[in-house]
Amino acid sequence: MDLNNIHRVYFIGIGGIGMSAIARYFNEKGVKVSGYDRTPTVLTRQLEAEGMQIHYTDDVNLLDRDTNLVVYTPAIPATHTELTWYRNNNIEVVKRSDVLQEITRSLFAITVAGTHGKTTVSTMIAHLLRDSGYGCNAFLGGISVNYDKNFWSSDKQVAVIEADEYDRSFLKLSPDIAVLTAMDADHLDIYGTPEAMEDAFIQYTHNIKPNGTLIARFGLHRDNELNATNKLLYSLQNDVADAYAKNIRMKNGGYEFDVMHKDWMIDNLELHIGGMHNVENAVVAVTVAHLLGISTEKIRAALSSFKGIKRRFEYVVKNDHQIYIDDYAHHPEELKALITSAKALFPGRKTTVIFQPHLFSRTRDLADGFASSLSLADEVILLPIYPARELPIEGVSSEMIAGKITVPVRILQKEEVLQWLKSTPVPLLITAGAGDIDQLKEPIKEIL
Repeated sequence: MDLNNIHRVYFIGIGGIGMSAIARYFNEKGVKVSGYDRTPTVLTRQLEAEGMQIHYTDDVNLLDRDTNLVVYTPAIPATHTELTWYRNNNIEVVKRSDVLQEITRSLFAITVAGTHGKTTVSTMIAHLLRDSGYGCNAFLGGISVNYDKNFWSSDKQVAVIEADEYDRSFLKLSPDIAVLTAMDADHLDIYGTPEAMEDAFIQYTHNIKPNGTLIARFGLHRDNELNATNKLLYSLQNDVADAYAKNIRMKNGGYEFDVMHKDWMIDNLELHIGGMHNVENAVVAVTVAHLLGISTEKIRAALSSFKGIKRRFEYVVKNDHQIYIDDYAHHPEELKALITSAKALFPGRKTTVIFQPHLFSRTRDLADGFASSLSLADEVILLPIYPARELPIEGVSSEMIAGKITVPVRILQKEEVLQWLKSTPVPLLITAGAGDIDQLKEPIKEIL
C-alpha cells in the first residue's frame, strides 16, 4: 500500500474517533474522501463540512465504486453489505491499523498504548510538540479542546499516534518512541485471558524500531519482559522511577508540580485540568518532549496552555456551588482514578456518579471492579448497558453491578435522569462511560 499513490479512499465507519483522524489525514493531502456510518454525529457533520461525502444507509448504490482503497473499522460486522461488495469486486480493503502501519514505517513515530491513559498522553505529547513549534502529525483517539480536532498535519516528518489494543491492531505499528501506560485486563472478548492481553502489550514493545525508546509506567506486571534498546520508567511520585512528579500542589481544580529525572528536572510546571492521574500523564509527555530536545521554557509554556480532551475529566460546569465533570471512563481503574481525583480536588462535596456500562462482556468480566470503584462515590445512578457491537448476554445487565455497590444506587433511563436532576441538588456531579451517555452532557448543563 503506497499512501502517496491513492487518489480516492472510502471509509466504512468513518465517524469513529480513530477512523475520522485517518479520513482527515487523507483529506488534507487532497485525496477524495467519502464514506458510510450508521448514524450522523457532531463529528460526521464536521467531516462533511470539511468536504467529505458521507451517507448513513448501508447501500451499495451509494458507495464510491471508483475508490483506490477501502478502510474499515473492526467494529463493522463481516456481513456488512458495502464491505462485502468491495471484497467481491477485488478492491483493496484494509483495516485502520494497516494505514497507521504504513505511516509509522515512513515517519518518526511516537505511539502511545495502554488499557487507559493513551488518549490523554498522546494528545498531551502532540500538543507539546505543536505548541512549542517542534511540529508533528497527530492521530488521536479523542477531540483536543485546544484545536477541536483529533488530527492535525505538519511538514515535520514526525507522527504521534494513539495505539489501540482492540483487535490487536497496535501490533502492526513500528514506533521509534513507544509509551506504555497500563496493562490492566480489558477486551477479554478478544484476548480471552488477562495473560494473553499482557502478552500482546509485551509484543508491542518488541516492535520498537532498532535503537528506539520505551517509556513505560513504573510497576507494570511482567515489566522484566518489556523490550527496548532504551527503556525509561515513569511514575506519579515514586522516586525509584526514572521520571516522576515532585512537589505537587492542587490549585483551582488543576496542579502545579516539578518533573524530576535522574539527569534533569523541570520545575514550576502548571497543568490546568483535573485528575491526579493527569499529573502522571504529564510526566510522560514532558519526558518525551525533553527527549526530543524541546527547551524547558517551551515545555513549560506548552503544558500550561493545554486545555485537555473532550470527555477526559472535562469540566462542563465549574463554579462555587456546582461542579460537573464528564469523562470517558469505562474501566474500573479509570473510574477509580476519576472519582478519587474529583473528591480530592473538591473535598466535602457530596459526589454523585452517573455511569453507563459499556459492553455486556466487559460488564460480565469486570462487575466486581466496577462496583468497588463506584462505591467510592456517595451516590450512584446506573444507566442500562450500552451494547455497542455486542448482542445481549443472558443474565448480564446493570443490575449485576448495582447489587454489589455499597452506597445508595438506582438504575434509571436517560430521560429519568434528567427529570431527577431538575429537583435534586448535586454539588459534585460526574457522568462517565464510553457509550452514548455523552448525549446527556448538554441537557444536564442546561439544567444545572
